[in-house]
Amino acid sequence: MKRVSLALISIVSAFAVQSALAQTQDKPKDRGTLQGVKDRGTLSCGVSQGLPGFSAPDDKGNWTGLDVDVCRALAAAIFNDPSKVKFVPLSAKDRFTALQSGEIDVLSRNSTWTLSRDTSLGLNYTGISYYDGQGFMIRKSLKVNSALELNGASICVQTGTTNEQNTSDYFKGNNMKYELIAFGTADETLKAYESGRCDVFTSDVSQLYAERLKVAAPNDHAVLPEVISKEPLGPVVRHGDDQWFDIVKWTLFAMINAEEYAITQKNVDEMAKSSKPELKRMFGTDGNLGEQLGLTKDWVTRIIKATGNYGESFDRNVGAGSKLNIARGLNKLWNQGGLQYAPPIR
Repeated sequence: MKRVSLALISIVSAFAVQSALAQTQDKPKDRGTLQGVKDRGTLSCGVSQGLPGFSAPDDKGNWTGLDVDVCRALAAAIFNDPSKVKFVPLSAKDRFTALQSGEIDVLSRNSTWTLSRDTSLGLNYTGISYYDGQGFMIRKSLKVNSALELNGASICVQTGTTNEQNTSDYFKGNNMKYELIAFGTADETLKAYESGRCDVFTSDVSQLYAERLKVAAPNDHAVLPEVISKEPLGPVVRHGDDQWFDIVKWTLFAMINAEEYAITQKNVDEMAKSSKPELKRMFGTDGNLGEQLGLTKDWVTRIIKATGNYGESFDRNVGAGSKLNIARGLNKLWNQGGLQYAPPIR
């Protein structure tokens, strides 16, 4: 009887273990982010609540922007369809929590890469999509040409951001006096500045250009030339899924490498016929690099057909081809005097 009981216990235990494993395997998060995205049929992408040039919807709900293009490129690489993205607008306060909880698959929302965010939040930055820095916007009527002329100025800033500390460091470091007036949201900060409650509006330079479009007379305001901090912006994913981390990272790298090789939306099909070894590897006609990522051989072709290369996306959304008209500056390619540099696809 004892032997029969032991045998029954063993069978029941084995069945319980198998059932637990089956239940665990049924959870999308345990199958990996890529498989979860495929099963759902859409990519869930966290974006801003409306920052022109980076992520903003039009009156029909169509999202555009540099950050939006990263997510569309991801959807193209996975589904060969850049429209298979659900954009989730998030506040600065909620953006990282939404990623941690699994509400979104990737955060592409003008978020600065810092040591604390990279180590204490359980998140990984996958690269730098935009090199930014904090600056100052003023009324042209003040006839100020440099931030070093702002001694005694009142400054509007959004509370809870690195902009407060950066402003303090800059003014103290240059022995200048100032009055800081903080507000809860970017919209409140802009309204206070426009109504004359302060002389200066400070934020990341890219955001200043975007916010300037919202005031009644944009041409009456100027962004000063000084950049007082480093604000590298880029896509973010959760810790613990190396395959997904690689896919998001190399999607951005593919866009940057494509610009370096002069691969565009218009010529991508022709360039894919090239006999150059580096292009054959990129386009999947030699080797299986795409499959190593968990994608298809033509993953780069899919990306560039959907969004164009990095330079095309930059120009269309924030550069000379956009209302923001921001100079490439540090975001030029490394071989053109900028910092944008992607590891080789080989």
